[in-house]
Amino acid sequence: MQSEYMYQLLTEMKDGDQQAFQTLYDATYQDVYRTVSFLVDHQQDREDVMNEIYMQMWTSLANYDSNRPFHFWLHGLVIRQVQRFRVKSWRRFRIFERIRAFTREESHWDQPAVLMDGTNQMISQAIQKLTDKQRMVIILRFYHDYTLEEIATLLDIPLGTVKSRYHAGLQALRKKIWNLPPERMEKINDY
Repeated sequence: MQSEYMYQLLTEMKDGDQQAFQTLYDATYQDVYRTVSFLVDHQQDREDVMNEIYMQMWTSLANYDSNRPFHFWLHGLVIRQVQRFRVKSWRRFRIFERIRAFTREESHWDQPAVLMDGTNQMISQAIQKLTDKQRMVIILRFYHDYTLEEIATLLDIPLGTVKSRYHAGLQALRKKIWNLPPERMEKINDY
């Protein structure tokens, strides 16, 4: 859907049109869910973050700048909500860490089917093993086609930081996917 149509839906949402919100939700859900799935490990946490994203969208309607692309604004909401979730999670973890051992449930990369749509399983697993910071840059670059400059703006970090995370992430992906020793990786990077 084009930004003009999205802007029209946002305008209707400001006027209280719930059907416009449902239409916008339906049009953006798969894209948002796929991004959240790459950034949040646990299924229940993904659902919580998804709810927060769309609640934030509803409450932030007045802040939308129609001169910027809709999806750029939406991905900004996604990134901020994932970051807020991580801060909350870390706080909870630190509190409960002393009470019980923290066990991590396995990621459910096969649920829902929307996640695997157009995504190679081996690449998805390799992306999942990146650091959170590298994963965020790689996903914004390759799944949403943002430039490195746009990613720096979205994440509110210097361009040099984005470049270093991007290159480190690519290096890690190459190593994991091809399973090559470091000396072979240097030769590949020279080409």
